[in-house]
Amino acid sequence: KSGGIIVAPGVYDGISARLALEAGFETLYMSGAATTASMLGQPDLAIATQNDFVQNATMIAGLSPETPIICDADTGFGGPVMVARTVTAYARAGIAGLHIEDQVQSKRCGHLLGKQIAPVSEFIARIRAAVAARARLPGCDIVLIARTDAAQGFGMDEALKRLKLAIKAGADVAFVEGVRSHEELARTIEELSPTPVFLNVVHGGSTPDFTIEDAKALGVKIVIFPMISAVSAVHGIRAAFQSLKTTGSDVSTAKGMGPKQFFQVMGLDDAIEIDKAAGGEAYSDL
Repeated sequence: KSGGIIVAPGVYDGISARLALEAGFETLYMSGAATTASMLGQPDLAIATQNDFVQNATMIAGLSPETPIICDADTGFGGPVMVARTVTAYARAGIAGLHIEDQVQSKRCGHLLGKQIAPVSEFIARIRAAVAARARLPGCDIVLIARTDAAQGFGMDEALKRLKLAIKAGADVAFVEGVRSHEELARTIEELSPTPVFLNVVHGGSTPDFTIEDAKALGVKIVIFPMISAVSAVHGIRAAFQSLKTTGSDVSTAKGMGPKQFFQVMGLDDAIEIDKAAGGEAYSDL
């Protein structure tokens, strides 16, 4: 937490997760858009599957089991049975929380235009299936976040109506995707109180560039920056490749980091300690 608000940067692979942990973040967010881009090289258009998301989430959670991970779960990847399977898979992977949305199955990024919204009855069935799946898992306390994308096409009245029904069905946290102003966010927090409100901040998307302090002042309880690592990676890797073409060398882009230094960022020292504790000496001369 940062002063009563949970701040979770978006990660999508082992490198981004390691760097977020190195920076001292206490909660991470696995972005579905960035996962789709990283694993498949595709846009966020419902191309990635449940298996893709769960595989990635399991790997990220395994890097630091004590660090809570919040994950995108899209629509739950199908009807109530698939929603239940998704919740179960995430829970068994050690995920702390997930959000399920009300777009149709052929969904798209929440900050693109033209979203199609499922009937409210279908959305609430997804939430009920998630709640029931959690209840069937002994000791499971995975946090269920209800997300609505209805504000874009149907307005805030419809979006808030859907979230109120989702909360009644057992959702723990409420999430209006694409909230368009401070006023809309303040209204969401006021009308849904005491349910915690979740905020997604993506530069260039539908939502204003809220800072952590903005979100905190308005009463947001969880704020994510899902694309912060993926977009930074695009800029950094693009610049490195352009430099290689121009200079014919990787010296300037390496910035003094050799293989051992890179592996240390990836947990080399921990791996050495595990080997030593087991009586091994395989890595004593690295």
